[in-house]
Amino acid sequence: METPDLPPLPLPRPLETLVESEMDEARSIQQAMLPCEPLRLPRAELTYKSRQAAEVGGDFLDYFALTERHLVFYLGDVVGKGLPAALYAALVVGILRGIKKGEEPPTSVLRLLNNRLLDRKVLRRHCGVQYALFDTVSRELCFCHAGLLPRPLRVSAAGCQEIGEGGLPCGLFPDAHYNLYAVRLEAGDCVLFFTDGVTEAMNAASEEFGMNRLIEVCTANRTEPAETILARIFEAVDDFAAGAPQHDDMTAAVLKLL
Repeated sequence: METPDLPPLPLPRPLETLVESEMDEARSIQQAMLPCEPLRLPRAELTYKSRQAAEVGGDFLDYFALTERHLVFYLGDVVGKGLPAALYAALVVGILRGIKKGEEPPTSVLRLLNNRLLDRKVLRRHCGVQYALFDTVSRELCFCHAGLLPRPLRVSAAGCQEIGEGGLPCGLFPDAHYNLYAVRLEAGDCVLFFTDGVTEAMNAASEEFGMNRLIEVCTANRTEPAETILARIFEAVDDFAAGAPQHDDMTAAVLKLL
């Protein structure tokens, strides 16, 4: 009996191709963890812009409408770079999304996050987080810092200033305590949340973009829509860097009162 012809076995793919393919998939998964579109409520809008220094990164962010008048927002940055940081960021986002969102203040949410990260302790990994709850009717913004610096910037007709104080990162200390801050915003105000990759962006002379330049951009564009403010910030960073390679992720979000 003749043996039927069998198709040739496929040649093994080069290791570089496999790694590139897996990184492409990891990038797609991380992108799927970010909001798909701006959040627009009757009295406020919230949107973001993110840029990774490598294929994947350690910045994470999410926002959603909790009720018709309340929105929730959080921004974070994992210690480290690349794929390990991205995996830890996915763990953090999974925990945050699993925490029941109700009338709990941001302090309770961050305490829960810290405890659950300690239950799943990963060596040499922790994260900084800013978690906020905004009431569009009272215009009160309540928020907590867990080791994520710089602090948010409130941009108003009175000027541009940092708000709140720092706290301990999540995933390090079992007795971490988080302070609650509250600020009542006025119509037309905006609040910029951002990771340090924005202010620490460097040019070819190793000079940092810095807080003063960021404040100048925000002040000059405070009456613009949220998307325009973000676009102007990233344009200013790009002009300053002038093509110099960056070594940290850049993520920024703007809450704008209408």
